[in-house]
Amino acid sequence: MHGESRCVRCGPVPPLHVPEHIGAEILASVVERVAADADPAGRAGVPLWCPWPLPTGWTLSGVAWAGDDPGGVRATAVACAGPAPLDGGPADLLFVAEEPGVGLGSRFAGLPGPDPGPQVAEALSEPGPGHPERVPRAKIRVAGHPTPLWLVNSPTDRSAYAGEARGMWLHAIAWPASAGHLLAEEVVLHDLTEWTPPELVYGAPSPYLHGRA
Repeated sequence: MHGESRCVRCGPVPPLHVPEHIGAEILASVVERVAADADPAGRAGVPLWCPWPLPTGWTLSGVAWAGDDPGGVRATAVACAGPAPLDGGPADLLFVAEEPGVGLGSRFAGLPGPDPGPQVAEALSEPGPGHPERVPRAKIRVAGHPTPLWLVNSPTDRSAYAGEARGMWLHAIAWPASAGHLLAEEVVLHDLTEWTPPELVYGAPSPYLHGRA
């Protein structure tokens, strides 16, 4: 018997909390929970990274956090959905911020291990051809700062990027893989715990936050 949540491959992991639906009130409650873990002395908590402004036709489709009362919030996830940049079909994006060793981003990206460090090191030393569908590298601005994200070797049904922002891992995962082309454009990520835009549009719940990935 174990008192903590466990992954069959990784062992103990922080429990993941995913609201069944998404809307302004639900987002506000998650923002309040995540922001409550920020250090009063000035150390920032785990950010809730959301593209803002959202790409044309896109909606916010989900939000989640990993952690418990003793350990606090250790990871967050924000999901968006909209038309794919190449064919206009349905596409989903998931942004994960996490402390080292949590493994939430790797789980959605389909990577082995709790952290993408080995994959990022490989991408830096041997860029190679990248994803089979030739998905380009990401061009992201995080809280106003250019932030590199490297394409990692995900399953072919998605494209996954990993990097660092505010001393934590930042993952961006796109379904289908070709939707990663959206990240080749100028995408700006904003921390919803600092300010939640009232103009946010909410869509149907993300299937990837609810077990499809």
